[in-house]
Amino acid sequence: MLNRIAVLSDIHGVLPALEAVLAEPDVQAADRLVLTGDIAAGPQPAEVIDLLRGLGERVVWIGGNADRELVEYRAGRLGEIPDPIAPWAAEQLRPDHLELLGGLPRWLSLPVRGLGEVLFCHATPRDDEEVVLVDSRLDRWEEVFEGLDPALRTVVCGHTHMPFVRLAHGRLVVNPGSVGMPYGRSGAHWALLGPGVELRTTDFGIAEAVARVGRESGYPEAAEWADYFLYARATDADALEVFGPRDGRAPTPTP
Repeated sequence: MLNRIAVLSDIHGVLPALEAVLAEPDVQAADRLVLTGDIAAGPQPAEVIDLLRGLGERVVWIGGNADRELVEYRAGRLGEIPDPIAPWAAEQLRPDHLELLGGLPRWLSLPVRGLGEVLFCHATPRDDEEVVLVDSRLDRWEEVFEGLDPALRTVVCGHTHMPFVRLAHGRLVVNPGSVGMPYGRSGAHWALLGPGVELRTTDFGIAEAVARVGRESGYPEAAEWADYFLYARATDADALEVFGPRDGRAPTPTP
């Protein structure tokens, strides 16, 4: 049984944001660091993977759709990726990076004090790009959870870059938000599990981080990319409007 787990999701290759979270005392003291996917698709993909690998067995890796797409693109199984930075990021990865990302599980479970057996995944337990949101309908959650072991009473997911905690059919659902691409509110978002659930935000010097990414990344539009995402210029309302139809709800009517 693990006492404390720090959950980091959707780092998206942003090294300064990751470094800020890893410097948190509660992250350093945690028994495990669980990465719930979309680790490398961003402006500093190799640097992020190398830093996390250097932490050894404390880190538990789960793959996300963006990680899978980087591997598939490099292998020639995916002709294009809609995210413009992703093809560039894929080309920066060494063979050992690709081997690591290609072998990541899509979900796993760990016992956590106070929460019991907790299932960790990227988007949903059954699909790495399915969308569920804080206000998804209960019948939608029932569909997503179909077939799960009743003993799994807590599910931790990422993918939508917005933190929340809610109950759905007696299960606690936790989304830690995004470390490197937050929607709605700036800062590096993560979660601490055990014995309860705490949503955390790590503040760091965004202007300095934007300048550093622009200086250190080889991506041609790195500074502009970092400015947009680290300042969270995409609001939560913007994100919910985009994600809503993928959650099965009708698009917002145009006035």
